[in-house]
Amino acid sequence: MPDAIPLPRVAPETVANTTSLLRIIALSLISGAAIASRLFAVINFESIIHEFDPWFNYRATRVLAAKGFYEFWNWFDPTAWYPLGRVVGGTIYPGLMATSGVIYNILHGLNLPVDIRNVCVLLAPGFSALTAWATYMFTKELKDASAGLIAASFIGIAPGYISRSVAGSYDNEAIAIFLLMFTFFTWIKALKLGSAFFGTIAAVFYFYMVAAWGGYVFITNMIPLHALVLLLMGRYTNRLYVAYSSWYAVGTLSSMQVPFVGFQPVRTSEHMAALGVFGLLQLVAFSDLVRSHVGSKQFRTLLRVALVASGILGGAVIVLLTLKGWIAPWTGRFYSLWDTEYAKKYIPIIASVSEHQPTAWPSFFMDLHVLITIFPAGVILCFKELRDEHVFVIIYAVMASYFAGVMVRLMLTLTPVVCVAAAIATSTLFDTYLDVHEPEDPSAENSVPVVTVSGESHVGGTNVTVTTPAPAPTPSKKAKKAQAQAAAPASSIASTIAEATGTAGVTTRQDRGVFGLGSRLVVVALWVYMLLFFVVHSTWVTSNAYSSPSVVLSSRNPDGSQHIIDDFREAYYWLRQNTPEDAVVMSWWDYGYQIAGMADRPTMVDNNTWNNTHIATVGKAMASSEEVAYPILRKHDVSYVLVIFGSLIGYSGDDINKFLWMIRIAQGIWPDEVSEPSFFTPRGEYKVDEQASPAMKNSVMYKTSYYRFAELYGGNQPQDRVRNQNLPMKGPTLDYLEEAFTSENWIVRIYAVKGDDELGRDLKVANSFNEGKKRKRGRPLVRRRAVAAV
Repeated sequence: MPDAIPLPRVAPETVANTTSLLRIIALSLISGAAIASRLFAVINFESIIHEFDPWFNYRATRVLAAKGFYEFWNWFDPTAWYPLGRVVGGTIYPGLMATSGVIYNILHGLNLPVDIRNVCVLLAPGFSALTAWATYMFTKELKDASAGLIAASFIGIAPGYISRSVAGSYDNEAIAIFLLMFTFFTWIKALKLGSAFFGTIAAVFYFYMVAAWGGYVFITNMIPLHALVLLLMGRYTNRLYVAYSSWYAVGTLSSMQVPFVGFQPVRTSEHMAALGVFGLLQLVAFSDLVRSHVGSKQFRTLLRVALVASGILGGAVIVLLTLKGWIAPWTGRFYSLWDTEYAKKYIPIIASVSEHQPTAWPSFFMDLHVLITIFPAGVILCFKELRDEHVFVIIYAVMASYFAGVMVRLMLTLTPVVCVAAAIATSTLFDTYLDVHEPEDPSAENSVPVVTVSGESHVGGTNVTVTTPAPAPTPSKKAKKAQAQAAAPASSIASTIAEATGTAGVTTRQDRGVFGLGSRLVVVALWVYMLLFFVVHSTWVTSNAYSSPSVVLSSRNPDGSQHIIDDFREAYYWLRQNTPEDAVVMSWWDYGYQIAGMADRPTMVDNNTWNNTHIATVGKAMASSEEVAYPILRKHDVSYVLVIFGSLIGYSGDDINKFLWMIRIAQGIWPDEVSEPSFFTPRGEYKVDEQASPAMKNSVMYKTSYYRFAELYGGNQPQDRVRNQNLPMKGPTLDYLEEAFTSENWIVRIYAVKGDDELGRDLKVANSFNEGKKRKRGRPLVRRRAVAAV
């Protein structure tokens, strides 16, 4: 039989280059999948900005693209928070707008006439590809390139990240997660190499993060916490000192260049941990330097005492400065992370935001699916090696898990570490079950036979197996005698156990492990099936739950076709076309950015929520009767009142469901005029039907929501489909407001504020007169005018 043709020998350089090429192709495919999975909103609807905050970001970016960065930086918006206005440049994180502006100018410099809106819409999907790459680099530092590719694929399609990065979701988080992961990657790189260069790179991207998102505080505390834990573990090295010092010094000075941040890094409690660890590292480094040059034990003791005293003194100074007010205390947002009831009790404006609510358990499965079950295994594997970078992942996992549990929005910061840990566990499993290496045959020439003594115990029938290697042949009698003496204790133990159990046997066997091809294939196939199920789940969640813009709703017709509900844009377009440019619109703060962005009209409050009293004023007007609310509206030059009403089609995000938060916020400023219990029934129920309280029925919110609603039912019983309550047959009437516009599905209702009566009468009296009603006897018109004047 002829010899087989020998396979050509491949140079190691060729193997390395081919492997690198395959990784680049894999990363490119992962990036393409990440981008494509975020385009469902554009495909199903159109290229449009989503949600609420993105509309302000888009509006600000348009100013930057049209007028340049200098005008944007000094932009004062007189239409926001009427009549106060807003200094935009000093009250925002400009990183998102600056990024879009740079991309817009580069594309136009290349003669690609891309509209700024399309840049804003597609920015988040584009950065998701960069996030996948950054996650690959980060995970590669923890384990290897294969784990990095798996982590990149996980975060590319994980719903927990997609929820904030779909096309049109033009918010700060669109670029922040990439900056978060790349900052962590460069920090780990700087720590492993002791490199000031990588520490500076980490500081530069930290500065970028500060300019982009308020969540930079997570990085500000994560890196110092990691450094502190390494110190407590006795792992101080010069590499840690160089990495942290370069990151903190450059990063802090850079972050202070953002006007909205300013001197916060040295004036607020949220940043004091980073400063304290920086000072502690200087003391430890100084101590280490002196110890290496001075041999006196007494001097070392004196130095240790001096360092401890310096640390205590430094901590006392920070506490004293905090008590004196030079260092600002912890904010309400921080307290709400440790006490979930704090915001509800003391800062209802924060508690009213749905993103600030505690996370429900199903949300973890919804956003992370099977990864949440693999996640703990990856963290445990980090304990197995426990290098410095693994300590970082463990700390990150613990902190992010807690914060994600107390606030829905922070699920976004948990998702990256879940993907990384799950990738480590998955990669380890594949390394174990796809390893083609098998132990050598015991009958081979150089094999080592194994002696196995087995038996069944008399208690519970437990199998006891003891294995000892038999002595291998030796060339000399002296070596053979030594091996026999070394093996004797183990052999005697084995014999003793065999005698105790009553049976004994001597066999030879291979090393323990799963080496059968069928067993390996079963485990790998089940794991791959589970991961494919994760892909299916992620695709379904993304296409159905996270790709619907809040300004465009959809439903299904009886025949299965899609029905578009476009009431928001319909109403905003009506405002833009049918009202004066200076017409002030009052609505709840949720819709302020949308009104400014789409209708281009001044608003009393918007999503910036910087002035609690102004928001409480809107809440008071909505919770009061028309007689009380009318002077408030006139004082603030309000021309139109806009409310969201979902009872007709069952839209649960309407203002009646948000009304209690308006009441609570107003009650915090005017407790004597607005009382939450007065809006409940005597049994403590929140009702809008016949049993509704008088305060509820007389409020502006109730009247503007249900005005003329009963007419739609043609004499039949009107029903609120959101709250499943039957409404009164006769709806409320209006005296100081008049209906100006109601959208097709009655979701958006706009009311015009009436002007003063031409004859100087009270509007309610004038309305009664126009309807032919008689005035009550004993209450002449002149007297009512006098009472009203008083």
